[in-house]
Amino acid sequence: METPATQIISVLNAYAAAVLDKDVDAFMALYDDEVCIFDLWAEWSYDGATAWRAVVEDWFGSLDNERVVVIFNDVRTIVTPDLAVAYAFVTYRAESPAGIFLRALTNRMSMSLRQKEGAWKIVHEHTSAPADFNTSKVILQRKAVQGV
Repeated sequence: METPATQIISVLNAYAAAVLDKDVDAFMALYDDEVCIFDLWAEWSYDGATAWRAVVEDWFGSLDNERVVVIFNDVRTIVTPDLAVAYAFVTYRAESPAGIFLRALTNRMSMSLRQKEGAWKIVHEHTSAPADFNTSKVILQRKAVQGV
């Protein structure tokens, strides 16, 4: 039997699988209809699944034959019976169809999820990256942490 914390990890695993498969429907099934997204790119926020679906369709469609492997690191969860929070460092690793590394970026991600009809749905997602104070450029690679 899955614990609430492992159920949230299952959502993250489903997220990674949907991105790898470029499966818009599977990806969007993870989100509540009234989701609010604070994404790192382009807009301040996306309100609702319809707005977020358009972004996801554009993202997956832009990948051509590349694959994106999503890797969650240092995942932490706080889970109550109806509400959960997960936060992690997430790396998006682009690969050729042969699995050859092309590029990668790492973001910080927080998700709020709620139980809806027996399943955990993402109601809020926030991705960010630190900005260099002197240049204002976003830092998309995490520095190595000693001991990790």
